[in-house]
Amino acid sequence: MTTLGTATAAPGEMAVGRLPVGEARDGSEVALPVAVINGAHDGKTLYMQAVSDGDELNGVGVLQRLIPQLDPGELSGQLLVVGIVNMHAFHVAEHRNPIDDTKMNRAYPGDTNGTSSERIAAATYEAATRADVILDLHQGSTSRMINETRVRCGHRHRLHRECLELARVFGCGHILDQKGPNGQLARAAPDEGIPTIDPELGGCVGWDEASIRLGVRGVKNVLAHYGFHEGDVSIEPQTRATGFEQYGAPAGGLVSFHKDLAESVSRGDALFDVTDVFGTVKSTVTADSDGVFWRTRRLPQVATGEYVCSVGTDVDEV
Repeated sequence: MTTLGTATAAPGEMAVGRLPVGEARDGSEVALPVAVINGAHDGKTLYMQAVSDGDELNGVGVLQRLIPQLDPGELSGQLLVVGIVNMHAFHVAEHRNPIDDTKMNRAYPGDTNGTSSERIAAATYEAATRADVILDLHQGSTSRMINETRVRCGHRHRLHRECLELARVFGCGHILDQKGPNGQLARAAPDEGIPTIDPELGGCVGWDEASIRLGVRGVKNVLAHYGFHEGDVSIEPQTRATGFEQYGAPAGGLVSFHKDLAESVSRGDALFDVTDVFGTVKSTVTADSDGVFWRTRRLPQVATGEYVCSVGTDVDEV
């Protein structure tokens, strides 16, 4: 039998339930939706979670499409799934947990006696560290971003090779291979010896079908490569960036971009103009380095110093 929260499944079965993580302001229980898929045959354990940030819905879109396609009778090993991690933020369609104004993916490994976010992180971390492989499904918030996977353990980490291999298997086409901030699941779990990535499935308001389909394919690649079900995975070359430059607005106004997402950038290329409301160019911002046009803000209006776009730099192929 395999159990996660109130979900318990025998070999060859699937079960859904809830994982208690605390109480709301009215004293009612707060519990996350979970699923256990217990394969009919022995094998590894995969942990997946989505909606660590409350407005990043492409991950739960992947689970919604993927889980009904999985037959426990044909699987080896176990899948532990948390469908919505940041429940408080999900309910109000916000990025951060409104109870403690915390970005959930800065709270790992968590604290069972800590803040709301630390308690949720502790409960999900306990489940995640039962696994052999971890997928933390994200997206680029509500901004515009390419589909990518992120390797966050750092190049010198003993598990870097395994995390990079997992990113290549997932196969978004682009990889950001850069040590992440403290508190990220993809930073903490490799310290426990578990290969972990966070696929960043595009960026949108609501969800995006193309990114969701890519995510479903990526999880299926992982299931096949790591022996959860039969199948061959063709690992295609990935464009990797190990640097990441962000650009802000030197003036207030409206942004017009010179580059499209995933387009190559050379040092000195114009990235964007800031114009006044009548179209007069007030400032043009150029690239400091060669790279790939990675991410942009969604709305055109900007104030001085406000974030506009990002370029992945130090690019190679893996």
